[in-house]
Amino acid sequence: MPSANASIFVCPATGEPLAFELDGDQGQPATLVSPSGRRYPVRGGVARFVPDDVYASNFGMQWNTFSRTQLDRYNGTNISRDRFRLVTGWNLEDLAGKRVLDAGCGAGRFAQIALDAGAEVVAVDLSSAVDACQANLGPHPRLTVVQASIYDLPFLPGSFDFVYSIGVLQHTPDVERAVKALPPMLKPGGRLACWIYEHKPTAFMTPRYPLRALTTRMPQERLFQLLQRWVPPLLKVSDACAAVPLLGPYLRKLVPVANYRGILPLTPEQRDEWALLDTFDWFAPAYDQPQTWRTVERWLREAGCSDIRRIPGRRIGLPVTATR
Repeated sequence: MPSANASIFVCPATGEPLAFELDGDQGQPATLVSPSGRRYPVRGGVARFVPDDVYASNFGMQWNTFSRTQLDRYNGTNISRDRFRLVTGWNLEDLAGKRVLDAGCGAGRFAQIALDAGAEVVAVDLSSAVDACQANLGPHPRLTVVQASIYDLPFLPGSFDFVYSIGVLQHTPDVERAVKALPPMLKPGGRLACWIYEHKPTAFMTPRYPLRALTTRMPQERLFQLLQRWVPPLLKVSDACAAVPLLGPYLRKLVPVANYRGILPLTPEQRDEWALLDTFDWFAPAYDQPQTWRTVERWLREAGCSDIRRIPGRRIGLPVTATR
């Protein structure tokens, strides 16, 4: 059952306000209805504004398969909490009592962190990953899970104190449009954080992007089966490369597998699972479009943001914060 007040919902097609219509038997919200009669169902506790996964079906498969792999409450680590703090630069205490939008929630990895901090969280994803998020974190009195497009967010502009999107925007067809869709959701003075793959010439010197020319054309189930077979031996090759004196860190990058040995505090079993998850995440998405700092900074400025900053000291990815 969505916990957010219906007053923040608007029809993505017309901008009209939406109201909950209750199920006659259960007494629970079953539909969001506009004055002109447009109707959006609430199924499984999730408000639905898109009919299917569209271009993001791989993420639905991914997060329903690995629904709890990266959630701190299930894996016994603080990896997601620490990453959330690093890439947003926010103090978790500041989220308490605030309304927060998670744009691209996946299975709820970072929504859990915001909920634990005391925020009212609206978690959005285009894919059926919303079902994993709802199963992992709901029902919760401060959680609303919504299946919608980032291009047509069904919320009244200015509804949120904080908005974040971590590892999502580069996987959209039009990254500029996706980035610019977020600032209007903020209240005046609201804070935005996003983490995007960074465009670096060195990134394209690894096998990852050339191989995507093949993997993105494969059926997802076939790709997943191949990775299940090849990730374990590739991890062994990656470990062997990493052990080479001086050249190890460079040779390791030539092996197309996500290897967190010595990087994240995972058990051997968890490392294998994370490797399969993130290697699939490299090769399955239809879109993978890294961006430069200057490009993202310009987009946010054009969208009306100020105090736009790159979080220093992060070598991997592009963490950017801004204020509306």
